[in-house]
Amino acid sequence: MNNYRTIPAAALRETAYELYADGQHGLMSMFANDERELNGNFAIYCLFSVGKKMQIIKAVLSENEELEFPSITPKISAAAWYEREIYDMFGLKPIGHPDLRPLVLHENWQTGIFPLRKDFHSKTPIPTAKKDFNMATVEGEGVFEVPVGPIHAGIIEPGHFRFSQAGEDIIRLDAKLFFLHRGIEKAIEGTPIERAFYRVERISGICTVAHSLSYCHAIESIAGVIVPPRAQYLRALVGELERLYNHVGDIGNLCAGMGFAVGIMAGARMKEDIMRVNEALTGHRFLRGMVVPGGVRLDINNQLTTEIIGMLNKLIPDFNEMIELFKGNDAFLNRVETTGIVPRQAALDLGLVGVGARASGVDVDIRRDFPYGCYSSLNFDVPVYHNGDVADRLWVRVDEVRQTVDLIRQILSQMPQGPLKVDIPAIKPYSSGFGWCESPQGNNIHWLMMGENNTVYRLYARAAAYPNWPALTVAAPGNIIPDFPLINKSYELSYACVDR
Repeated sequence: MNNYRTIPAAALRETAYELYADGQHGLMSMFANDERELNGNFAIYCLFSVGKKMQIIKAVLSENEELEFPSITPKISAAAWYEREIYDMFGLKPIGHPDLRPLVLHENWQTGIFPLRKDFHSKTPIPTAKKDFNMATVEGEGVFEVPVGPIHAGIIEPGHFRFSQAGEDIIRLDAKLFFLHRGIEKAIEGTPIERAFYRVERISGICTVAHSLSYCHAIESIAGVIVPPRAQYLRALVGELERLYNHVGDIGNLCAGMGFAVGIMAGARMKEDIMRVNEALTGHRFLRGMVVPGGVRLDINNQLTTEIIGMLNKLIPDFNEMIELFKGNDAFLNRVETTGIVPRQAALDLGLVGVGARASGVDVDIRRDFPYGCYSSLNFDVPVYHNGDVADRLWVRVDEVRQTVDLIRQILSQMPQGPLKVDIPAIKPYSSGFGWCESPQGNNIHWLMMGENNTVYRLYARAAAYPNWPALTVAAPGNIIPDFPLINKSYELSYACVDR
């Protein structure tokens, strides 16, 4: 996957708009790379889905020219965060971007220091800048602001939400994230790909398998190796277990947004049963230690197979009973129906993925659309709803739980025999490629450029949460603040996935 259409940066807007085709094709990701050591250029990569193919634009800027490029955000809203991050981390300025406030670095980072450039050392001390950060608000008689966060009750990670409100109604929401950005992409530069894997695996606990798979798929694509069939099925098994415990837990967590204790406890209990199986299978409740470059580290035996099937047999009747409780509860339905609507066009414009996209009528699933591993041999449906509200995001998850249970049964019944791993050979330096998978939150995409001796020259990791977070600013207006926990939990997005 390194067939790039290389263009000068000045032609980026025209070329991207042509590919975008008025929204018929989606922008899947956009990122930059410092390639001055290789060819004297910076590069901006744009990944588009064009039908059943992926098209990559590579726009180049010489270090001897003005480090700016025409923004594509005015027409492709999904590019807004990507371009702000490129400006923060590389100092490449998107001309015409409507909102160039810092995204990742916030107000305490010194102007003119760009941490993902190759000439920036990660241990360089950075004095605190203490600049102002202007939140987007609404002014007028009777309008007031409600700040929420960045520190929240419980153990969730920090995020700041600023509501502009008239009476009980939310008029506008502005969100500020990236409070715990860890610099993982910078930290693994020059690291052997096997050692870097362990940091990638820990980008986010709830997406352990997703990040592991995307990273390994990128390595294997560049190296041209085929993972053994048994390893492909074992990877799919842990990927679906990760989806299952997330969806079941997220459905219970949504009930917490309205204080529905029965649903909270039922979801937590069922999630615990799944995570105990995770630990029996991999030695870790978050499924760490299974996926490795070239295949998998652990095998499955008859006892574990029996334990997984037993868990599924117990789960489904309990799960169905919980869902029937929801459907028969008018108070519950009144809270979730027509709450937090994201229309289909907004979902397309923002490039939403996963549950958020499918609940708004966007029929996407990278397991089906760009199959990897053994998924082309498995049968499953992709549930799509059309109201784009909290209720439909709930029903998508409900349907996906049942699909996932069926997929796990298929995987176990079709599991082939054979080796678990192939060796990764020496890879040509500065070759690059993509890896992807469908995480519980949507498609997860990694891009990797190799360095010398099988080291990482540059890794870009785009989790599903990244394009989905901006949807909250569309979903919240028109609702009341007590509904925001419901709206937020209906997406249940990871903070850690963007704080990479």
